[in-house]
Amino acid sequence: MAVLVTGGAGYIGSHMVWELLDTGEKVVVLDRLSTGFDWAVAPEAALIVGDIADRDLVAKIMIDHEVDAVIHFAGSIVVPESVVDPLAYYDNNTCKTRSLIETAVRCGVKNFIFSSTAAVYGGAGMEPVREDAPLYPESPYGRSKLMSEWMLQDAAAAHDLRYTALRYFNVAGADPKGRTGQSTPGATHLIKVASETALGKRAAMQVFGTDYPTPDGTCIRDYIHVGDLVAAHRLALQRLRGGGDNLVANCGYSHGYSVLEVIAAVERVFGRDFAVTMGERRPGDAAAVVADSKIARAELGWRPKRDDLDQIVADALNWERILSTKNVRLK
Repeated sequence: MAVLVTGGAGYIGSHMVWELLDTGEKVVVLDRLSTGFDWAVAPEAALIVGDIADRDLVAKIMIDHEVDAVIHFAGSIVVPESVVDPLAYYDNNTCKTRSLIETAVRCGVKNFIFSSTAAVYGGAGMEPVREDAPLYPESPYGRSKLMSEWMLQDAAAAHDLRYTALRYFNVAGADPKGRTGQSTPGATHLIKVASETALGKRAAMQVFGTDYPTPDGTCIRDYIHVGDLVAAHRLALQRLRGGGDNLVANCGYSHGYSVLEVIAAVERVFGRDFAVTMGERRPGDAAAVVADSKIARAELGWRPKRDDLDQIVADALNWERILSTKNVRLK
């Protein structure tokens, strides 16, 4: 048996590959390397460069490697970009996911774990949001992911397929062992941007909106360490293989930090201030989104180990230093 990790050369996917290998799994990665990097894939994993919409290629991978589970990360993730180019997001995130699901069903792959998002909730308010909250995605990105959840629900009802959709909140940090991290140039993740600015890779960073209905006027998000997130996926895989039924679960720590609080944490861990400017709101950004993660804890037995903002920041900064010294090829 093997696990197919789509998008396994990307940020979260590369961490997932290490997590699986560390626990003795056989792993095959499918990535077209549009934003990921071949060097980010653990050498023990088989890397195949290609598109998840290439049904013949995907079917060959599933059969040749005896794949029994798919963990699906491949997709586009930038909210403002999805507002500017929605059709590209519906193609890459929704249409191609449909193709992947169909191929999995055709090849008899019974277990499917989907990388979803808290963006399906839209502006959820200050209280932690539960999985049964109204679904009002405010961006094409969020809608593209919600459509994929619906497809999985319908496919599982019609075929011998079970799935888990994990709705991520704001993923941050890097592998504590320094093996991989967020490497994409021009990334929009707040902690990544702040870490780059602290280390002089950016001249300054901008805060997008200071007039939100939050205590300091900036957006509040639930920041989850990428190591805890991939651990939740591993537990979801165990649950599905053990006969667990379909599940939708939030992955977050159930408390949030504002943009200004995160910047202050980066300055604190780094040891000095850096240039920050204030700007206008971005389209598609909600004021506050914080997880209620009771289902993940109860159903998966998930127990986060890295729920500490300073530790998340420290791991992110360490990875930025590694990127500065490694002879790696960045796009």
